[in-house]
This record gives sequence, structure tokens and C-alpha cells, in this order.
Amino acid sequence: MRTGAPTRAELAALARRDPRLGAAMRRVAPYPGFPSGHEHPADSHFHALARAVVHQMLSGKAAATIHERLRRTTPGPRFPTAEQILALDPAVLRGAGLSNAKVAALRDLATRSLSGELPLRRLARLADEDVLAHVTAVRGLGEWTAQMFLLFRLGRLDVLPPHDLGVQEGLRRLDGLRERPKPKELLARAEVWRPLRSVGTWVMWRLCDAE
Repeated sequence: MRTGAPTRAELAALARRDPRLGAAMRRVAPYPGFPSGHEHPADSHFHALARAVVHQMLSGKAAATIHERLRRTTPGPRFPTAEQILALDPAVLRGAGLSNAKVAALRDLATRSLSGELPLRRLARLADEDVLAHVTAVRGLGEWTAQMFLLFRLGRLDVLPPHDLGVQEGLRRLDGLRERPKPKELLARAEVWRPLRSVGTWVMWRLCDAE
């Protein structure tokens, strides 16, 4: 259950195991190691997941506007806590721009956080599979969101989101494929990247940025 940044020796071993990936690693920005504090800034694990709820299916600008409105619903500079979310009238949350579905998701997140069903304080000590199970049990939070939480918030080094179109497109470019690989094909191809599949995921995204 490694987190943070891999060592040079680990990266070199990965490049030897997959020479194509190794060549791509030399062309793109190096894996920064997470959590770095700039990709998904959040005050807490609760805030990080609540932010994910807000941002679902929205452009960055629209989501940022709603996020700021939510921040203003309670005193102080920080995003509302779970207790504060549940104390707010749902109409206030809708007034900030959240859909009914997102209001329900945010309240379920807050309820599970306070009851301990979602053990936020222990998540960093749990195995990846257990974190995925706890996060996806929350209404409105799917596997991809849980995987992004593992990668960016917890800094796990072996995360691969097989349904991510950017990762699929990156692998298509890496291997010179005519079509994007299916999730099962991507998972099989990326086995060689273990236990640093987060690095492979990062490189796939950067390959998409390069053109």
C-alpha cells in the first residue's frame, strides 16, 4: 500500500519491464507523487469527496461557481463540514446550484461520514479495495471517483481506472492501436505496470495532453 512518489530505481525497473512506457516516461512530465496539494485542493477527505460530487457532469467553471456558493453557506473560509451540510436546509443547497440528486448524494456522504459507515479517519490505513468499497457505497459516488480519490487524495501508487477515456486513448497512442482498448484489454496490458500503475495512468494522460 505504497503512497507518494516512487524511487528512481522503481521507475527504472518499470521502464525496463515496459520499454514503450519507458520511452513515453522520458517524453512527458515526471510523475509528481500525490497528494501534492495542487491537483485537487481540499481541507479534508470529506471536502475532497464533496468536491467530487459538486464537479460531476459539470464544466470546471460551473462547478467552481457552485463550490464557492456552498462555501459561503456557512461562516468562515472553509467548505462546510458534514455536520454543517446536514444542518442546512436542502433548499439552501439547491439554491447554491446543486441538483436534487447531488443534494441527496452530499447529504448521504455527510450522514455516512458522521455515522462511521464511511470511516474517513481510517481510510488512509485501509487497502485500496476497502477504500473503493467504502467510497462507492455513498450515493452518487462511482468507481472512477473512488479511484481518483485513491490516486490524488491518498497518493496510492497502484491505481488504474480502466474506464477512463484518457487512459484508454493514451494506451492507444502508446501501442499504436487503431482503436481504444476495452477496459478488460487495458487491465491486461497494464499488468506489467504493477505495482506502479498510477505512474502508467499518469503517463497515459500526459500522452493525451501532448497532441
